[in-house]
Amino acid sequence: MKNYIVTVNGKSYEVSVEEAGVSASAPVATPVAAPAAPKAAAPAPAAAPVNANGTKVSAPMPGNVLKMNVKVGDSVKRGDVVCVLEAMKMENEITAPVDGTVSFAAAQGATVKTGDLLVAIG
Repeated sequence: MKNYIVTVNGKSYEVSVEEAGVSASAPVATPVAAPAAPKAAAPAPAAAPVNANGTKVSAPMPGNVLKMNVKVGDSVKRGDVVCVLEAMKMENEITAPVDGTVSFAAAQGATVKTGDLLVAIG
C-alpha cells in the first residue's frame, strides 16, 4: 500500500493505493508537497472624500484595476479613458461620461466588484 497526496482544484487529498502487480521496470511516483495557498488580495486604501455632486463612475463588472490613467485633481474630458479594468482575462477601458475634475480615484491593483466606485468626476 502506498500513500500519496493529490491536489485537485486547489484542495489536497491523501490517497492510499494498493499495488496489484509490481514489475522491475515499473515507474515509482513520488509524493509532491501541496502548493501554497494563494495570497489574499491587498485591501484597497482608504478613500478620499467623494464630491457628493460629482458623477460617479462605477465598475461595470468584477475585476482588477489594471491601470489608473487619472489621479485626484486631474481634469478629464468626456470619453477620456480613466482606467483599465481587467475582467475575465480581457482589458476593458472605462471612460469618463462627463467633463470635469477627478475628486476620487481607486487604487491601481485594487480588486473591485460590480458597482464599486472607480472614479468620481465633479
